[in-house]
Amino acid sequence: MSILIDGKSTAQKCNSILKDSINELVQKGNRHPKLTVIQVGNVPASSLYIRNKMRACERVGILFEHITFEADVTQSELLKTIEQLNHNEIVDGILIQLPLPKHINEDEIISAIAPEKDADGFNPITLGHVMLNTSDIFPGTPKGIVRLLEEYQIPIEGANIVVVGRSNIVGKPVASMLTNKSATVTVCHSKTKNLAEITKRADILIVAIGRANFITKDFVNEKTTIIDVGINKVNDKFCGDVDFENVKDIVHAITPVPGGVGPMTISSLLDNVFKLYTKKIEQ
Repeated sequence: MSILIDGKSTAQKCNSILKDSINELVQKGNRHPKLTVIQVGNVPASSLYIRNKMRACERVGILFEHITFEADVTQSELLKTIEQLNHNEIVDGILIQLPLPKHINEDEIISAIAPEKDADGFNPITLGHVMLNTSDIFPGTPKGIVRLLEEYQIPIEGANIVVVGRSNIVGKPVASMLTNKSATVTVCHSKTKNLAEITKRADILIVAIGRANFITKDFVNEKTTIIDVGINKVNDKFCGDVDFENVKDIVHAITPVPGGVGPMTISSLLDNVFKLYTKKIEQ
């Protein structure tokens, strides 16, 4: 079998370091950092993700606030709450749990979060700095992907990297981040012609297309490192966008689902909150 890239253990390592850094600052008389998460409606998957974030915050010493609204909340009411949080001095990070109901404009809500409190890294100003390589706040999943590659010493500089998926949350920012690290990056999507021919030449293949077991052995080579961002439920079991069982023995390295990118996404969120917090207390 190829190298198994263990996101869970890497996240635990990162979180342990973060916990020590927070404790050190608190012992010097500083307050604990604080994250506020806003949830609209009661989608079970969203509630699960929020519980996971809450537990992770508690483990490292980040205060957690959970604000909930009914699914029929107005956009103006949501914007008013965000504005209040933007001016709350003890709130360091704000996160909107996505997706939002259809009557809410997600882009407007995300843009309303002040960049200096943008824990998710989705604000257009933050993403602009990511592209320009002038940011220290990055969207959680792309940040976790880069951290995993570095932890497992997978060369990025000069690598031929293929990203399958062009979302603003994963595909586009991770492409920018890796380009800024001197990789040669190709972004593919559902309308890309001859996709397998392109992915098969990749040194690193990042898959975030949202289709269960879409990437098979015909899409890879024996030197490929696969980062599987997908999380799909098939027959009551979770799987990624990569056909793990049929690919794992062929490629150089691969992330499992679950236990790969997911834990690193949360760990990266916590690190973002800490960075936003330290900027504030150092002012």
